[in-house]
Amino acid sequence: MAARNKARKRAFQILFEADQRGSTVQTVLADWIRLARTDDRQPPVSEYTMQLVEGYAQHIDRIDELIATYAVGWTLDRMPVVDRNILRLGAYELVWEDATPDAVVIDEAVQLAKEFSTDDSPAFVNGLLGRIKELKPSLRREQEPREHQG
Repeated sequence: MAARNKARKRAFQILFEADQRGSTVQTVLADWIRLARTDDRQPPVSEYTMQLVEGYAQHIDRIDELIATYAVGWTLDRMPVVDRNILRLGAYELVWEDATPDAVVIDEAVQLAKEFSTDDSPAFVNGLLGRIKELKPSLRREQEPREHQG
């Protein structure tokens, strides 16, 4: 498994665990880092995993708003927890991370849905992230004024 693929999977697991525990992603990330230092069986948390989790945490409200807006027929709280967190990670990476091509982000999210969720989830994840990808230029224009305010 490629390093980025593994990092993305771990980031998804951290988001999922935080959602399940009703905790912040920063708290769960810190727990994972602490555990990796004290337990040899726990793999270290990579820089890219930290970057994804911390980046998501920075934009959490906007990401949930995007998912809620474009997930036709689904509210965030009714969505399967696995799908919700795959979408959160994918939406963050699509809109705010330029290092990974959009097609790769979507494909990786679909693979996570195949591995961890229902038979219907890959198509749902693909469709919603595809819509966010289409809107990416306008979404980026929307966020610029907010980011430049002091």
